[in-house]
Amino acid sequence: MLKIHKEKHRTQHIGWLRAAVLGANDGIVSVASLIVGVAAAQTATNDIIIAGIAGLVAGAMSMAAGEYISVSSQADTEKADIEREKIELETDLESEKEELASIYKGRGLSSDLAEQVAEQLMEHDALGAHARDELGISEILAARPIQAALSSAATFAVGAAMPLISVLFFSPSFLILGVSFTSLVCLALLGIFAAKIGGSPIIKAVLRVTFWGAFAMLVTAGIGSLFGIAI
Repeated sequence: MLKIHKEKHRTQHIGWLRAAVLGANDGIVSVASLIVGVAAAQTATNDIIIAGIAGLVAGAMSMAAGEYISVSSQADTEKADIEREKIELETDLESEKEELASIYKGRGLSSDLAEQVAEQLMEHDALGAHARDELGISEILAARPIQAALSSAATFAVGAAMPLISVLFFSPSFLILGVSFTSLVCLALLGIFAAKIGGSPIIKAVLRVTFWGAFAMLVTAGIGSLFGIAI
């Protein structure tokens, strides 16, 4: 009896994880930078909160629209490639079989075995075999515009809420340092979460997100301080 060996891979998380991490990271960094820049310009706390809320709403909508448009473009390209492959399979089946066999030969199979594999896979699901092995399109990695848009918008809002809420807990004299520290902690936690889900090194992920977050806040604080401009 054949024993099935179960393995835990992280590839199935790529679609939603990328959008979620991008949204949360952008929410934390952009709104924290906005708050720090406005605060550095000696702005009243109420005005800082209003600016933060505006940044949260505008950013979430922008993320949703941007993700939907970009991922829809990817989905359209995938659909066009699939349709083209359908026509080729209908009009020149033998050439498509040879093409699939050549792919397997390039991956190390002998000529005879590659041809047998190509023939059997095409008998089972010709379009699926070509989509997966020729075009690199699979169900796991297929573009999902609505999922990407909702994930990005929701996670942006959650991420942006962290520095915005922290404004309420710090006096004006400690606002910049307090919001910056809180935001960096949130970014570090986000890096840990992404690394855990994706199975990647934790320290590398944390250093990456905290470095760029700190850099963004430093730049906007400097601009706000020098010119009194809310970025």
